[in-house]
Amino acid sequence: MQALFFLEAGRFEWREVAAPVLAADTDAIVRPLAVARCDLDLYIATGVVPFRGPFAFGHESVGEVVAAGDAAGVMPGDRVVVPFQLSCGVCASCRRGFTGSCESFPPLANYGLGGAPRTDYGGALADLMHVRFADHMLVKLPAGVDPIAAASACDNIADGWRGVAPQLGQRPGASVLVVGGLAQSVGLYAAGAAVAQGAGRVLYLDDDADRRARAAAMGAEVAAFSEREPKESFDIVVEAAGSAAGIGFAMRSAGRNAIVTSVAIHLAATTPVPLRDAYYKGVTLVSARVDSRAHLPGVLDCLACGRLHPEHVTHRIVDRSEAGEAMTDPGPKLIFRM
Repeated sequence: MQALFFLEAGRFEWREVAAPVLAADTDAIVRPLAVARCDLDLYIATGVVPFRGPFAFGHESVGEVVAAGDAAGVMPGDRVVVPFQLSCGVCASCRRGFTGSCESFPPLANYGLGGAPRTDYGGALADLMHVRFADHMLVKLPAGVDPIAAASACDNIADGWRGVAPQLGQRPGASVLVVGGLAQSVGLYAAGAAVAQGAGRVLYLDDDADRRARAAAMGAEVAAFSEREPKESFDIVVEAAGSAAGIGFAMRSAGRNAIVTSVAIHLAATTPVPLRDAYYKGVTLVSARVDSRAHLPGVLDCLACGRLHPEHVTHRIVDRSEAGEAMTDPGPKLIFRM
């Protein structure tokens, strides 16, 4: 079968590789139908975040089961979302909801991000994907949901979702601030999820006019960021800027007992954070990779009921044959038809 490989910044190629086979009763083989480019994928492709190739690329996907073991929990023909992180569902971490830290796999066990020191589990930009623990891993795509719409559900949509939806469940009608930037689509998905989940107010800040327009289309208030000083406080804050100015602004904008979730990767070795004010206000700061599998059911339910609109984030849809050439397109969400 064929799979797209990342070689080095700006260079990809399709390679012939062995097709996966079922190795356990809980295994499944999935044929990708739609694959989305993650925010991190863009920065790997452009060399902003250095990764050493070659490795199979792509990790946000919706697919169709083509083969399944007797205990896989799915059948050929089922349309499913494949979480980008590998997890077993039964270890202590998985049972606590930390599916991104599954103890049955090495740290950072993901599709499409292989290479030392990570283990290469294959990528989503391929004819087929091998899914272990499919009875836990695979989440069926709700009827009526287009694979294109759900292509990013397993990572970037879930990442934005986790910064607002659980918090709004505890504090209905709360105010939400999203500081957009480096994690382009994650910040936008967070704004859309906050609107979908009934936030009392959603303010999206970003110096990029295109992203502001996309957030506005999902129902958020928008304004330029420009490293301004906070003028008001919020109950829930999502920092997607990936900059010292962004995290500083987010923390200073947090109200009493607010929750700040940093969804961006801060590439500097150290990042200043105003902890003194946070201490006095009782602010909770969360900085971690998303636990993809744990949040997928909520994301897909919201997609199925029509409240969440990821189509406003998608800027371009191309055929898989164009994947290598299109990968460095700077827009917020690129999707490949497989």
